[in-house]
Amino acid sequence: MPKIEVNETVFYALAHWNVQEAGADPRAALEAALTCAKAELDEDSDKSLPEAERTLKIELNDTNRPDLWGTAGCARQLRIYQGGPRPQYPFFSSAAHTQKAKHQVLVEESVRRVRPYLAGFVAAGKGITDAALRDMIQTQEKLAWNFGRKRRTISMGLYRIAAITWPITYKAVDPDAVSFIPLQWDVPLTLREILKQHPKGREYAFIQEHEPLHPLLIDACGAVLSYPPIINSADLGAVQVGDRDLFVEITGTDMPSVSLAASIMACDLADQGYTIEPVQVAYAYDTPFGRTFTSPYYFQEPVFCSLGRIQRLLGEPLDGASCIAALERMGCRAEQARGRERGDGEERSGIRLYPPEYRNDFLHAVDVAEDVMIGRGLGTFAPERPRDFTIGRLTPITAFSRKVKELFVGMGYQEMIYNYLGSRKDLVDKMRGDGSRIIRIANPMSEHYEYVRDGIVASLLMSESVSGHSGYPHRLFEIGKVAFREEQEKDGTATRQYLGFLTADKDATFNTAAGQLQTLFYYIAREYTLEAAEDPRFIPGRGARIRYRAEPIGVFGEVHPEVLENWGITVPCIAAELDLDALLVG
Repeated sequence: MPKIEVNETVFYALAHWNVQEAGADPRAALEAALTCAKAELDEDSDKSLPEAERTLKIELNDTNRPDLWGTAGCARQLRIYQGGPRPQYPFFSSAAHTQKAKHQVLVEESVRRVRPYLAGFVAAGKGITDAALRDMIQTQEKLAWNFGRKRRTISMGLYRIAAITWPITYKAVDPDAVSFIPLQWDVPLTLREILKQHPKGREYAFIQEHEPLHPLLIDACGAVLSYPPIINSADLGAVQVGDRDLFVEITGTDMPSVSLAASIMACDLADQGYTIEPVQVAYAYDTPFGRTFTSPYYFQEPVFCSLGRIQRLLGEPLDGASCIAALERMGCRAEQARGRERGDGEERSGIRLYPPEYRNDFLHAVDVAEDVMIGRGLGTFAPERPRDFTIGRLTPITAFSRKVKELFVGMGYQEMIYNYLGSRKDLVDKMRGDGSRIIRIANPMSEHYEYVRDGIVASLLMSESVSGHSGYPHRLFEIGKVAFREEQEKDGTATRQYLGFLTADKDATFNTAAGQLQTLFYYIAREYTLEAAEDPRFIPGRGARIRYRAEPIGVFGEVHPEVLENWGITVPCIAAELDLDALLVG
């Protein structure tokens, strides 16, 4: 979970926190107050230091709120929750209203396939203190590392306005044709040399090294601002204590994430007393926000939650006024309304919430109910004893799955347990799939856990890819959940219990898998039929579809050589997966 270090004096000032009014145990009072941000005090400040040098360490237990990963953001939540007014940010533009901007960034077509999106703003009117600069850098790194997946999807740069000639141009260039002096360096390097010689270049080379063109930010005079997402220039990008006016830019591969990061930084700096001046970004191609928009940009959509859902989730009947009051303590604007929840066709009475400019974590009506719960206070809900007495027992699918596990162990297979989340590279690309039914998480923390698996074969191949040192044959199986898009379901997805098994051996053939399936179905007393199937994971003509009661429930076959090569596997493999939920009915 993210941890931040905050200057105690600055944090208390921004949070309007008075230690003298906190009671006999200020630490306990602060820890209790931080629950509104799902945070806890990891380490108190060293009271032997001067007040201006004391630092608090705060651990944040929710990765869905990147707006809390800085001093101003965490203090803002605490301040509002304690009764402070919800801050206003009049410098935001939206689809209905655009702020005037005297600064402009031009985005050329060349960068579209490399790192296509940019947002930014100017923070002016106040000299940067040492504490402020440290916090800016901390927030920058937290957003880029955690929210931006190690700078792959977003990265951020800070620049001194005084040395910039507007407009700025964002374009892609030949990495061997452009050079500049990067931060913490004293001689010019080409972009490719930066990736090989500069510490930051070597650390983040994996993002750009395979691309024929690399992104670059330059001003109207051709001076380099930065080589995103790798390193700033030593001239325009060397922000120091005392600088008054800054240009803040965020580049990346996902427009909502880029825009949200810009919004978070703008709100944080505005809370600290800086004047935020919008920047117009003009694209040479279409984007989700149009070809030209003014940043910071408010793009969040309102979310509706019915009062009935809030009551079911929280266990108490709350009226609309109580819910709105709780949401306002969380910094949200809300109103009573009639509407439909996402995925629900029926109109109901409830709450329509308008997310704050710095938040984009309201993906479902349940998220609204959660903020109502936190805003009202967890301690205000009276504990209840369970009213029903039940005897625990296995569900039918669990009991059936255990029987199947015993069968495969008896057949010489080793059971594996895998994560249900993975990367597109592993779950789609390596499996020669098209990704048409796979489910992507809207706000993943890492590209390695961005997709929900829609099958088990990829997981089994992952294990086989690192097992070449062991003697053959290898026999692996897993029984676990998969999820995939399903239009016939109410929410558009289906979650099923699957069996997957794999055999790796020089003699593994289609008949090997067919024999294992025949054994399985004999012992579970089910009848099945087979038919030819064209599945890109298997060799054409050596794959089959399994039908039970005339319905397709799985596939098996000899794994395609291209799939084996993608995983670095050098022996033949047969694999199968089938739906145990469908087999549960005897």
